[in-house]
Amino acid sequence: MAELFASGRIIDIILILVLLEMAVLALAHRMTNRTPRLTTLLPNLAAGFLLLLSLRVSIADLGWVFIALPLGLALLAHVFDLAGRWPKHEPNRE
Repeated sequence: MAELFASGRIIDIILILVLLEMAVLALAHRMTNRTPRLTTLLPNLAAGFLLLLSLRVSIADLGWVFIALPLGLALLAHVFDLAGRWPKHEPNRE
C-alpha cells in the first residue's frame, strides 16, 4: 500500500474513478432523468480531475509547464463552475 502512494499510482486510480463517476452520472441521468445533467456537474468534476492531473505530473517530475497547464485549466473550470452557480441578476423594473 505504501508503494501505491509513494509511486503516485493512487492518483492514477483516482483519476480513473473520476472518469468512471462521470460515466455513471451521465448514464444515471439518461436512465432516470432524476439526477443532475452531466453538463451541470462537468465543470466541477473537470476542475478536480485537472488538479489531480497536475499533482500526478508534479510527482512524475515532468516540468513546470506540464504542471501549470492543468492548473490553469482547473482554474478556468472552477470559474466556469462558479459562474454557473452564481445567482442571475434581474434588473429592477420600477
